Amino acid sequence: MAAPTPRDPVARLADLDAATVHEAAGRTGDLDPGIRPIQSGVTVAGRAVTAACHPGDNLAVHRAVLAAGPGDVLVVAAGGHLAGYWGEILAVAAQHRGVAGLVIDGGCRDTAALRRMGFPVWSAGVSVHGTVKKTAQCVNEPVVAGGVPVAPGDYVLADDDGVVVVPAGRVGAVLDAAESRRDREEAGFARLREGATTFEVLGIEGVSARG
Repeated sequence: MAAPTPRDPVARLADLDAATVHEAAGRTGDLDPGIRPIQSGVTVAGRAVTAACHPGDNLAVHRAVLAAGPGDVLVVAAGGHLAGYWGEILAVAAQHRGVAGLVIDGGCRDTAALRRMGFPVWSAGVSVHGTVKKTAQCVNEPVVAGGVPVAPGDYVLADDDGVVVVPAGRVGAVLDAAESRRDREEAGFARLREGATTFEVLGIEGVSARG
């Protein structure tokens, strides 16, 4: 009998949540918690296509859309600057190319349209302020977004709790650890429902359960 084909890391990542992956990665890879989703109840997992912008200039974002393919997640470093680096026009173009979503440590706009069309975005804020298109700082090169180094091809998981990035070279080990953690938590939930305490389930020692 042939050995089973290993599941794709993106599919495995999509079955997890950002908090579990963050813990399994040694509490690393979590972007600034100020980067929040403009929608709720959406999880996006994929490989990173990166871009870095000059303040108020989104030419690099347009180039990143051209560099991206189906299932990719755009990760844009904008240095926390709040302007309309991303809006409906870019989302329509990205959605046509099969891009899974956007993570940007800067601003976006046209949020009602983005939600209506179902294009997921995690951003540092919302701003109507326009941008120019003059200088493309870099595309598909290593960047620092939300305080975390991100290289092209790294793995990105974003949900209601935030965004976590797993370096491509660590993804197998992190996924194994995250799936084990998820399974342990599921077993713990069952024990809690049967009356066990959190001290018993989590193995908390040296602290009285009564404070």
